[in-house]
Amino acid sequence: VQLQASGGGLVQPGGSLRLSCVASGITLNYGAIGWFRQAPGKEREGVSCINPSDGSTYSTDSVKGRFTISRDNAENTVYLQMNSLKPEDTAVYYCATDYDLYIRGRCDPVDFGSWGQGTQVTVSS
Repeated sequence: VQLQASGGGLVQPGGSLRLSCVASGITLNYGAIGWFRQAPGKEREGVSCINPSDGSTYSTDSVKGRFTISRDNAENTVYLQMNSLKPEDTAVYYCATDYDLYIRGRCDPVDFGSWGQGTQVTVSS
């Protein structure tokens, strides 16, 4: 299982970024895929997760209405569209998956065992 995250960068408050997580060695139906983030001095937290099998999703309250997780099965890629970015969204963002995982009502890093490298998102003027 390999996950390759990309798309991070520096953006001004109110701006947008789209993160991509390309899976290799597996298909997206391997299990749920999630986006997580970790800011300096803070614990890793779940941002948004998706069950590629049926497209159901879960997002943490702080990003609802601003971030959208989606998948493209043909491209074996999960995206995180981030709009109306805030300075508090600054963090390293990771994608992760786990075999046969189906998420229900939460997006918790402890449930995920296969992680990609992170991509830095910095929101600053």
